[in-house]
Amino acid sequence: MIYRKLGKTDIDVSVMALGCWPFAGGKVWGEQSDDDSIATVHAALDAGINFFDTAEGYEAGHSERVLGRGLLGRRHEAIIATKVSPSHLAAADVIAACEQSLLNLQTETIDLYQIHWPNWNVPLEETVASLETLQRQGKIRAIGVSNFGVQDLSAILKLTDVVTDQLPYSLLWRVIEDGVQPLCLERNVGIICYSPLAQGLLSGRYASADEVPGGLARTRHYAGSSPQSQHGEAGCEAEVFTALAEIRRIAAGLGQPMAAVALAWVRQQPGVTSFLVGARKPEELAWNLPSLQLELSADVVAELNRVTLPVKQALGNNPDMWMSPSRMR
Repeated sequence: MIYRKLGKTDIDVSVMALGCWPFAGGKVWGEQSDDDSIATVHAALDAGINFFDTAEGYEAGHSERVLGRGLLGRRHEAIIATKVSPSHLAAADVIAACEQSLLNLQTETIDLYQIHWPNWNVPLEETVASLETLQRQGKIRAIGVSNFGVQDLSAILKLTDVVTDQLPYSLLWRVIEDGVQPLCLERNVGIICYSPLAQGLLSGRYASADEVPGGLARTRHYAGSSPQSQHGEAGCEAEVFTALAEIRRIAAGLGQPMAAVALAWVRQQPGVTSFLVGARKPEELAWNLPSLQLELSADVVAELNRVTLPVKQALGNNPDMWMSPSRMR
């Protein structure tokens, strides 16, 4: 396993982290066995993965509760990241949300506590004051954000030390490269990448947009006519599946699975601390581990950038993967 420092802290986290949103099941992920989820947590620890990411908002804390159960007796091996919802960013609500997450996770300390999405109706100063109170009390170790664009990240960095920004980043979602990523590099804010396989697209699982489950076909890659979509845009399915064919070709030339190439690409991008894999069973986790041994040459990285540029251009400069107008600024 490869380990990197969590932003400016002395906390070592595995470059491959386990994203625990799928543990929640629900309308996005469908039926999920808690026993499978717990087995996946144990498999991750056994593989050297020590970084686990969840949120209070994943099916009303169910993901947190399952992760807490999975870490019983092994909490000392893990770095836990969770998130406070945008509806809980008022001063007292931050405190209450953190206390509930601590109960859900069956732990005394959250290693990385992240603001899940901005809430422009609550002053950042108010939220930050509560986060710093929790930090002084030892209930959280480090403060992070998620889905913060250039304006909001710049604003919170004037108020407190933010060690990470969790953002969507993959070969099929490169929007952050033109603003947020350079700021993170300048200010030593680590990037935690979610959806590094574009919710299964880069695993080669789907031959066309019609095969993608409705819960996953909500992003701006797909037409706004998708049943659970809320963005109202035309989508860019043609560009996506043309790029996927090219990525598959490049991976075949390397003798590697497409998913391994996609994860290696993310791992090698500037400023990336960790990337999340959303395994639901131990065998799904095992599929992703070989990517850690794959090092892409500069020429291969450049070729991957070239074939995915039309997707990047089609998506424009809105960093919100799901909504238009953007919830990120």
